[in-house]
Amino acid sequence: MNQPKVYLWKENIPGGCHWSGIVRRGTTLRLVDVAGGANAAVLFYNMEEKLERYNMADTLKTQHTFRLTKGHACHSDMGRIFCCISEDSAGWHDTVCGMSDADLMRQKYGIGRYQELRNEMFRSGLDGMLIELGKWGLGMRDVVSNINFFSKVTANSSGELEFHPGHSKAGDHVDLSFEMDTLVVLSAAPHPLDPAETYHPGAVSLAAFATPSASGDFRWGAKECTRIAENARGLQNTQRFYACGGAA
Repeated sequence: MNQPKVYLWKENIPGGCHWSGIVRRGTTLRLVDVAGGANAAVLFYNMEEKLERYNMADTLKTQHTFRLTKGHACHSDMGRIFCCISEDSAGWHDTVCGMSDADLMRQKYGIGRYQELRNEMFRSGLDGMLIELGKWGLGMRDVVSNINFFSKVTANSSGELEFHPGHSKAGDHVDLSFEMDTLVVLSAAPHPLDPAETYHPGAVSLAAFATPSASGDFRWGAKECTRIAENARGLQNTQRFYACGGAA
């Protein structure tokens, strides 16, 4: 693990912009908060059969958690594992707050149109997600509860959700080691609970590299989450899926 990483590709997503692409199993995708305070709303879909997608409820209940961090896995609604979080310098990623929409953006920041602001226009998380989903034949009905990487939200004693500004620092990163061929969809718009009064979302950079091998049944990235029994079972289900030829 001390060997230098050979990156397959790198890409920078400006704050407020969006991205989608296929990440193959055996590949680790690194998300980096470039300047601090970024939010990366992310969804996962099985590349071969996009009706299989990330399931927030199963991900949380099988791991007895409210947040995601190193050692956690992202479960599909078919009992399989999209990816495992193999490294994480931020330590907490929101799982329950969803994405901003156009109405919320107008209420918080006013109107920022392309005609006046060009690439600095105000974009909502949902709009960015729908643009990317449309490229793959998906739409509004395919939007499910997402992960907000780099954002920390907790519940206070009254049960109210509290956003923690400044949680993620410049250079913080999270590594997602993929066990399925996955369509990854990302929007870098502000978190819906972000209290900032001006529209200034942070950039997110992406880099992909081959997941290191390991002894035993699973790759190194997957081993990080097998301490949780449900994750190990999900990884076995994923292995069987490909042993039987996948969705084909």
